[in-house]
Amino acid sequence: MSVANKNLKYLRKLRGLTQDEFASKLSIKRSLLGAYEEGRAEPRLEVLETVCDLFKLTLDEILRKDLSEHTDNYLAKRRALKLSDTSAKIPFVPVKAAAGYLNGYADHEFIDELNTFTLPMVTGGNYRAFEISGDSMLPTPSGSIIVGEKVEAMDHVKNNTACIVVSKNDGIVYKRIQKNGKAKSKLMLLSDNPTFQPYSISSEDVVEMWEAQFIISKTNTMQSWNVGQLVNIVADLQQEVAGMKKKIN
Repeated sequence: MSVANKNLKYLRKLRGLTQDEFASKLSIKRSLLGAYEEGRAEPRLEVLETVCDLFKLTLDEILRKDLSEHTDNYLAKRRALKLSDTSAKIPFVPVKAAAGYLNGYADHEFIDELNTFTLPMVTGGNYRAFEISGDSMLPTPSGSIIVGEKVEAMDHVKNNTACIVVSKNDGIVYKRIQKNGKAKSKLMLLSDNPTFQPYSISSEDVVEMWEAQFIISKTNTMQSWNVGQLVNIVADLQQEVAGMKKKIN
């Protein structure tokens, strides 16, 4: 077993993560992480780079140094990082900046002008926060802030994952993603609020996608369902059930 394999297992246990939780952070399958930890496979470079980002290590350290034998040095380094202002700065895109973001999302100077904040649970990775408006994702209320992690490859996103989708035609929307295995050029966007119909967009129109990790909303915000809308939903469902019964009979 290589030093890197041992370090992966050591770091996971040090953080108190299950294999499922750690594999999710690394965007790999749990079975592959198990193979790494048991020495049945060598960790890929991109996986090790992600681990380095999460734990503030260098590739040289994770590849050459048995961290379990240098616990004092490693923990001292972690304490020093906590004392220094090294928390991940999360750029915040308010609703009023949404239009400008479509033109400046790839402009470092524009991003640098955005206000930033930190979260104690965010120690690495590429994160961005977006303010949402509207009722399409109820019970998540309008005005909530969605903190998302950058999606680098569409293959990493599972169906029904809530994401901030930035596209050329629709702008910034917060929806659940449904991929079509047969038509990879299309994405179906679904709302949590059933009164909003799903719709599809072209994958080529998507310029950025951020997988939702945290939701920040005011504690005194109460969202109530419109009774009339709920009645219509029930009526539609009853009609669909009646239609299915007729087909069966």
